[in-house]
Amino acid sequence: MNFHAHYAGIAEPIETCLVGSGSFGRSYLAQSRRTRLVNARIAVDMTAEAASRAFAAAGFTPSEIALCETAAAARAAWDSGKCVAAASLGIVLDLPFRLLVEATGSPEAATRHSLAAIDARRHVALVSKEADSVVGPGLARLARDKGVTVTPVDGDQPSLLIALASWAEVLGLEIIAAGKSSEYDFVLDAATGNVTCNGVTHALPALREHWLPGTRSVVATAAERARILGEAFPLRAVPDLCEMTLVANALDFSADATGFHAPPARVPELADLFAERGEGGLLAGTRRIDVFHHLRLAEEASFAGGVFIIVRCDNAESWEMLAGKGHVVSRSGRTAALYLPRHLLGVEVATSILDAAGLGRSGYGDDYRPRQDLVAVARRDLGAGTLLTMGGHHHSIDGVGAEVRPAAALADDRPAPFYLVADRPLVRDVRAGEAIRLGDVAIDPDSGLLAMRRRQDALFAMERAPV
Repeated sequence: MNFHAHYAGIAEPIETCLVGSGSFGRSYLAQSRRTRLVNARIAVDMTAEAASRAFAAAGFTPSEIALCETAAAARAAWDSGKCVAAASLGIVLDLPFRLLVEATGSPEAATRHSLAAIDARRHVALVSKEADSVVGPGLARLARDKGVTVTPVDGDQPSLLIALASWAEVLGLEIIAAGKSSEYDFVLDAATGNVTCNGVTHALPALREHWLPGTRSVVATAAERARILGEAFPLRAVPDLCEMTLVANALDFSADATGFHAPPARVPELADLFAERGEGGLLAGTRRIDVFHHLRLAEEASFAGGVFIIVRCDNAESWEMLAGKGHVVSRSGRTAALYLPRHLLGVEVATSILDAAGLGRSGYGDDYRPRQDLVAVARRDLGAGTLLTMGGHHHSIDGVGAEVRPAAALADDRPAPFYLVADRPLVRDVRAGEAIRLGDVAIDPDSGLLAMRRRQDALFAMERAPV
């Protein structure tokens, strides 16, 4: 496909407003300066000064940036051609932008901002997967009813994987599994036995004995690697499960294991690992979501947090030819891995903006619904009064893990969505291994996230009701 031709009908640049100027937002602001059909002159953060610094990091000069504390000041700055930096979406909501890029990472704030934009009939590029995993389908449906679009963004794995998997299905390929690599590779120094991941190094010389499976089972080899790596590194990250929940909701996939298999693997092993058990793989069925931890040597290319699908090889001649050209085909010759080893964060958001605001198309597709929930599970005993504080780069909660389970409407005795319980206090003891139920936490009755989730539950319950 020629992208110039694809977007040829968009004559004027699409004006956008960024909310949340962290690393993702900053990369978007910087790239927008070079994107002919997208403008980004409005940024909102916790303070106007923080938004201003994001513009400065993107290369704007101080004279090009206006710190605005009122809607009137924002309008004056806009009319004078300056970049508008503000501490509240309300200050800039009346400016003539067409799409909101929501990148705060805050479940409550992202829901509030998205609803405000939808009510104002603005499109939304929902970068904040934390909110998306709880209320994304509901937001998308409300937007459609208002004549606007909510979309994921190509700079993150869910949108890229939905595109890859739906492309394969258009071709008639049967998908066994879909997933991504974890955010950071595990890099082995073969000479020393040291393994480095995200700047942390541990001596794990035993890993060298399981680097290549040889004639051994790839699944058994991956299990040994997980045992060795697990002594030094965490092998589960909530964002990985969160992102795959979005894919499951868009494409009607499910988790083979609620906490994922997440094998440590080299790229040539993917087609063997994510095959069905009858073919020597990990999976009990097809259309499964999962992740893997990419193992490589320093001189080998990174998977770069990219995405993959495993497809059925239903024509031996075709796949023998493709294997000869270097495609990853399993030992059995019955499955193959197709993959995109990249995700470029804010650098590639423009395609999603153009699709949503320019063409009225969402990266979720036309049937985004709550099929799976990311639920919170205690990793250790948690006493009543414990504050489930969300923090860190991965927006994790100390002592709390996550699982992907079939979606269900909220109820006090049912497991609660992970990011709905974030930053709430427990009102009951929860034992290690137990899911945290909605009734186990105290949630402010004014919570917009809670209200939107109840609204989503009701909306999709109505769609399922018999006529």
